[in-house]
Amino acid sequence: MKPAWLVLGNVVGFQAVWLASVAGAGAGLPWAGPLAAVVFAAAMLAWGGRVRDDLRLLAVALPLGIALDSAFAASGWLVYAEAWPWSGVAPAWIASLWVGFALTLNHSMARLRQWPLAAAALGLVGGPLAYWTAAGAFEAVSFGAPVAWVLAALALGWAAVLPLLFAIDNHLAASAAIKRAPA
Repeated sequence: MKPAWLVLGNVVGFQAVWLASVAGAGAGLPWAGPLAAVVFAAAMLAWGGRVRDDLRLLAVALPLGIALDSAFAASGWLVYAEAWPWSGVAPAWIASLWVGFALTLNHSMARLRQWPLAAAALGLVGGPLAYWTAAGAFEAVSFGAPVAWVLAALALGWAAVLPLLFAIDNHLAASAAIKRAPA
């Protein structure tokens, strides 16, 4: 079991990355999120005790998350503030959110690994809620299609992605364990 200070630090650290990312983008400071993500990642890798596991999840979550958010950007359904480096792909500050999110999966959200339906339910509600808040409170993103459609699509995407991340990671971890096992 993880120490309470580590789980709490993980939750607070991710929320700091989220706030720096969306508030920064909304205020014209797109570097704030990536800076917060680098600090959070350094702290989690230094003190989280699961460097190999965290890096493996990061290697899966970051490209998958960027692909998901880039699909929404390319479709025009989501329009990101500070859309750097290109407007048709997820901006750097969105990548910082995926870095922070990936680093919660072995820590504050680790219990969801055993409950795919709970992970899907969290994605179904939490994913669109995060975008809706980023749009309404921080103007970090806007909706290029009817809001209900975008939120429904985000809900479905997140309901699929969260359990998928755990499933892929479980598979990769099992494969790595087999390779490390003595012959």
